[in-house]
Amino acid sequence: MATLTKLTSKDLEKLQAEHPDYHMELVDGNITIMSPSGYESDEVATEVAAQLRNWVKPRKLGRVTGSSAGFE
Repeated sequence: MATLTKLTSKDLEKLQAEHPDYHMELVDGNITIMSPSGYESDEVATEVAAQLRNWVKPRKLGRVTGSSAGFE
């Protein structure tokens, strides 16, 4: 029986450095290679982010980023 080791953010950073053309996510210790999003979904995401930023910024509630920003 094989034991799987949960991967860490350092493992993800190493893989991203070795494969810069791939978009990867780390979820529950597993790295997933993400497929590119389509034009329409990016357009919707941009509109949502713009509306959210327009509401958040004047109220000084925090920051709004795109989906490619790293989170830990």
